[in-house]
Amino acid sequence: MSIPTLLQHYREKVVPALQTKHAYQNVHQIPRLEKIVVTSCMGKQNDRKQAVDDAVQEIAKITGQKPAKTYARKSVANFKVREGEVLGARVTLRGTRMWEFLDRFINITAPNIRDFRGLPSKSFDGRGNYALGISDQSIFPEIELDQIKRQIGFDIIFVTSATTDEEGRDLLRELGVPFREQKKKA
Repeated sequence: MSIPTLLQHYREKVVPALQTKHAYQNVHQIPRLEKIVVTSCMGKQNDRKQAVDDAVQEIAKITGQKPAKTYARKSVANFKVREGEVLGARVTLRGTRMWEFLDRFINITAPNIRDFRGLPSKSFDGRGNYALGISDQSIFPEIELDQIKRQIGFDIIFVTSATTDEEGRDLLRELGVPFREQKKKA
């Protein structure tokens, strides 16, 4: 099996660049991408079970891996949710699938976002992980536009081994994630 292009790029270009920029003493300190989690929740849909089945099919097409359904942990009457009821779908990508998904996302999917000027660079959690919300699945090339039954939104979380947001941002920027340029104050 061949090595994904982005993984090869990470090993040859990103690792040396990060090591010189942050002056790491050990190669194990260099941040790496650990996993990508794609989630979708259908909490407000009237026909929630059918909506979750649609989301499972869409996520499977996009990621190439069958997602697991997520269930409500407890009942909330105000939201009309019962304990054990199906609410959404989630898939965790690791290894080759993760690198191939990230490569397709950076080079094909992200530029398809309407009025795309870059991804927001402030969506880090304080520990170097990056979360991104996508409101419509039609930007993914794997989805056939005439087959869309309903609009499904996704959250994509990039989990890194970085300890700070700056290290995580540098890792993703070196991998090619197109972040929006911050306006500098005069």
